[in-house]
Amino acid sequence: MLDQIYRQLVIDHAKNRRNYKRLDGPDVKHIHYKNPTCGDVMTLFLTVKDHRINDISFVGEGCSISMASVSIMTELLKGTDIEEVIKLREGMERMIRYGEIPSDCDLGDALALVGVHKLRARHNCALMGWQALDRVLELKKD
Repeated sequence: MLDQIYRQLVIDHAKNRRNYKRLDGPDVKHIHYKNPTCGDVMTLFLTVKDHRINDISFVGEGCSISMASVSIMTELLKGTDIEEVIKLREGMERMIRYGEIPSDCDLGDALALVGVHKLRARHNCALMGWQALDRVLELKKD
């Protein structure tokens, strides 16, 4: 039953993408990101004010998992303090890569993607938006 609810949530986000739009303005940060394993592409837009994500959106095309994940991510992060964003990012990584449900943060609807950890080839799909976020906020530097 729970798997069916999760599946429906992912399908809904993939078909009815939340925050699917371009943001314009001098304070908008953005990055074009391509999933190196499958070719999904997106551009992530955000504004940060007072150490908080004020607004966040995206445009792009990809598989249901990548588009649902980034749609869920934008809903989860809008209005969130950067310190909490970092916790959520780390929790999402642990959940997707290892199937661990984090106890130190609330992933909300992103929990619908927990089953992706069993599909190793789809890890980057579920993490694509989060990896773009790393780059635009310079959370991880290679």
